[in-house]
Amino acid sequence: METLLENVLLAIYYLTLGSLAIYGSHRLVLVALYYRYRRRLNPSVAEPANWPMVTVQLPLYNEMYVATRLIDSVCRLEYPRDRLEIQVLDDSTDETSKLVSERVQHYLSEGFRIHHLHRTHRHGFKAGALAAGLAKARGDLLAVFDADFSPRPDFLEQTVPHLTDPGVGMVQARWEHINRHYSLLTRIQAILLDGHFVIEHAARHASGRFFNFNGTAGIWRKEAIVDAGGWQHDTLTEDLDLSFRAQLRGWRFIFLPAVTAPAELPVDIHAFKLQQFRWAKGSIQTARKLLDTILRSSVSTPIKVEAVIHLTSNVCYPLMILLSLLMFPAMYLRRDADPRMLLLLDLPIFLGATGAIVLFYAVSQMVGGADARRNLGTIPSMMGMGIGLAVNNTRAVFSGLLRDGGEFQRTPKYRIETRTDPWLGKRYHACRTNTAIVEAVLAGYLILCFTVACSLGMWLSLPFLYLFLHGYCYMTYLTLQQERATRRFKDRGAPTMRLTTGTDSTASELGT
Repeated sequence: METLLENVLLAIYYLTLGSLAIYGSHRLVLVALYYRYRRRLNPSVAEPANWPMVTVQLPLYNEMYVATRLIDSVCRLEYPRDRLEIQVLDDSTDETSKLVSERVQHYLSEGFRIHHLHRTHRHGFKAGALAAGLAKARGDLLAVFDADFSPRPDFLEQTVPHLTDPGVGMVQARWEHINRHYSLLTRIQAILLDGHFVIEHAARHASGRFFNFNGTAGIWRKEAIVDAGGWQHDTLTEDLDLSFRAQLRGWRFIFLPAVTAPAELPVDIHAFKLQQFRWAKGSIQTARKLLDTILRSSVSTPIKVEAVIHLTSNVCYPLMILLSLLMFPAMYLRRDADPRMLLLLDLPIFLGATGAIVLFYAVSQMVGGADARRNLGTIPSMMGMGIGLAVNNTRAVFSGLLRDGGEFQRTPKYRIETRTDPWLGKRYHACRTNTAIVEAVLAGYLILCFTVACSLGMWLSLPFLYLFLHGYCYMTYLTLQQERATRRFKDRGAPTMRLTTGTDSTASELGT
């Protein structure tokens, strides 16, 4: 019986590690596709003889710090004034609406065609706001910018010409980061996003696979949105959902890595975790909704395989937690085995699960320009952050598997542009999640495992254990560090204000 249990444990361990290796090795496939097809990126196109009507949509919800910056940036777009319409899709319940109204009136007096569309409800959340704007939009093309973005003046001039091809449904630009060097947390986020845009988007687009609109810094053909069924709010990633539906309808997407749109990264660890929760949950909801349709469609097998991996990649987070728990027991059971056999068996699989990811992000920095290359030394911390997010995102995965929709909890923005800009004491602080407790418990468990492994002379297991130990300890440290900073700020007599937009059910789900 004891031998049977040991064999079952080892089987689960290798199945978990092997599954992670498959997803990890897929990053190498994307790197290979990037290098093979990168010459197809950034094609040159001629300016249209007649510039089409463009509606720029700005979905906002309680964004008092950044709303006016966004409106000012959009009103600086270099595009024929009579061909440009601006919609401020405002669902705000605080003074943001007053700030927006004043700014809109200012630009109306200067001759801009700008509309302040203020909803008194949040039905459908961001998807609902975009759908409401779509119904009134005069433009054949619709550009979307979230509140934390500041598009450059030539954004439309660089993207609109690619939509002169009637088969193109969407053009996506690359995100740039206003506050990339604000802190270690923002540098880590920048690397994560660079990998997504510089390698993933580029490889998928250039090789003819499906890729997605990122909810902002992109421009849609209205016909493509309508043909695909419009904006829907049964997932938390309405952008991902619509992207796959549109491409299944035959619309082609274009990614332009040379066209960038600056944006603000979250500086609050709780806001970052909230954002990651929403993205992970939404992608699983989209997988539930569309995978059967994708697999039954007439698209090629490589496109189907890529879509499956793309939409299900967040299942790696529950697998990481399982691996964290099983790693030491599995290595303990084989402590008397030939070390060479362990290296031949475990090391290649482990490198497939982790080494491929390190290489993926290293390449994204090396090809991303001098500014990105400065961050190569941040990759070990980024790996720790990825593991540390496992608890937070595992909850998101199971939530996405069990329910549709949910409240769209937007990420707080504070207009952080320089390293000296403060954010403590401002409004909209994200609700604290209780995942820190589980993260701390896992960190303690792995410290114990690491200590026992040292005492037993299990030297080969130490690098593997340390990788996960570092991840959970690092996430616990970041959370405690922020809590201390917040308490010190409160002790000086300046209380912070939390963002309290969610329903009780949402607060419970997020662990407030």
